[in-house]
Amino acid sequence: MARFLITGGAGFLGINLCRYLLAREHEVVSLDIADFAYPERERINEIRGDIRERAAVDKAMAGVDFVVHGAAALPLYSPDEIRTTDIDGTRNVIEAADRHGVKRFVHISSTAVYGIPEHHPLREDDPRIGVGPYGEAKVAAEDICFAHRERGMVVPVIRPKSFVGPERLGVFALLYDWATDGRGFPLLGDGGNRYQLLDVEDLCDAIYLCSTLADDAVNDTFNIGAAEFSTMGEDYQAVLDYAGYGKMVTPLPAAPAIWLLRVLEALNLSPLYRWVYETAAKDSYVSIERAESKLGFKPKYSNKDALLRNYQWYLDNQNAVRSASGLSHRAPWNQGILRLAKQFF
Repeated sequence: MARFLITGGAGFLGINLCRYLLAREHEVVSLDIADFAYPERERINEIRGDIRERAAVDKAMAGVDFVVHGAAALPLYSPDEIRTTDIDGTRNVIEAADRHGVKRFVHISSTAVYGIPEHHPLREDDPRIGVGPYGEAKVAAEDICFAHRERGMVVPVIRPKSFVGPERLGVFALLYDWATDGRGFPLLGDGGNRYQLLDVEDLCDAIYLCSTLADDAVNDTFNIGAAEFSTMGEDYQAVLDYAGYGKMVTPLPAAPAIWLLRVLEALNLSPLYRWVYETAAKDSYVSIERAESKLGFKPKYSNKDALLRNYQWYLDNQNAVRSASGLSHRAPWNQGILRLAKQFF
């Protein structure tokens, strides 16, 4: 039995990973500024604190064997919050792990480090050109991890595609809300672009492999995504079909829609940020060959499986989740003016 520290343990990935590790009889420490409001609370060691605060991080790090660093300020936060949390916070956590002699530091990055690329599939050695404060911060956080790897730490870096599964809301709550109300759903472009997703359980598998396999296998950077995915139109249509109202996805001309979303974002009238709407009409998928060959990674869920597993959770819990809003992946994002647009679909 090993002792795992999960930064961001109260978030969407955090709670899924906590449950995954508890099922395998490991000790779990959660470090998060948010309350760990789950039934598993009595089975873990909860530390309330900010990853930017050295004392809180040192307290959480005591006796830890493995760190999974998932805490981050997401794109809807202010540029200063993103910078200090995602860059300074990462530096604080990995330096503490080094001081405490932690065996392994698994860093959860993002495919946002690739920016808005012109070719696919993306591979781990492709250029990193982060878009906006979040993408740029993710690149800088990786550089901190790479520097510690060069100094002798074992630091697997995972770049997951957008991951979904039970309790994931955020931008996906738009689709689920519209489907549940018997509405169609607009897509930028013709919906024929291939857009890879990832089920959170498959991501937990990848994290666990990076925590338990030999040093020489894991001390690398890995793209993680679904092995089976089709077009965005087909995958999103599966959710509308499951809702049972006979509604369809509706293609929108990409160029004018993107221009309008830029204006709405600048006016704080839309929850969609540049990286989301700039990539929504484009192909977006990564090669997972390195993870398959070095880690033995085998994703169990397709895009459709992951979306429908998440949507069923949404339906089962809609009374609670539809009345909430927030900035994290576990809360529905405020739809802003897009709520008015729903009436036309």
